[in-house]
Amino acid sequence: MDTLQIEFEKFKKEHWTDQEISNIKLVIGFVQTLMNDHDFDKVLKKYGNPYYKQHNRGIPDGMEALIKYVKDFTKRYPDYCYDVKHIHADGDIVIFHSHITTRKKDRGNDHLGINASDTWRIENGQIVEHWDSLQAMNGFTRFLFLLIGGKIANSNGVY
Repeated sequence: MDTLQIEFEKFKKEHWTDQEISNIKLVIGFVQTLMNDHDFDKVLKKYGNPYYKQHNRGIPDGMEALIKYVKDFTKRYPDYCYDVKHIHADGDIVIFHSHITTRKKDRGNDHLGINASDTWRIENGQIVEHWDSLQAMNGFTRFLFLLIGGKIANSNGVY
């Protein structure tokens, strides 16, 4: 798999504070390692913490649960990747707007895959909370959502 790279300089905004830049770089490293490099041991070692709260209702709380979810997904879809299109920051909040694809040949085709907005909250240099909003872009991903969705794995609510 050709690994997509999330390049900070491509997204950098002059109005971001030093703290926002630090938070963004933290999330870039986390997302790159988890979603594109699929280096799950490194994710747990570098970003794991006991405070990770998940608002995606299909994934339990905790970094270990997130890693298990993504690891299981990449076993089924080894070319799964996360192509960041926009980055926004506001204090301790970092938002990525991205295009997720499960097949290499679908990369760059905005009629296929998943349109994703992910929001993370950073506290004391750690990712402590995550929300997402996902839009299936075609029949395959809509069907995939039906297969993997539905089971509520935490009680945190989506807001």
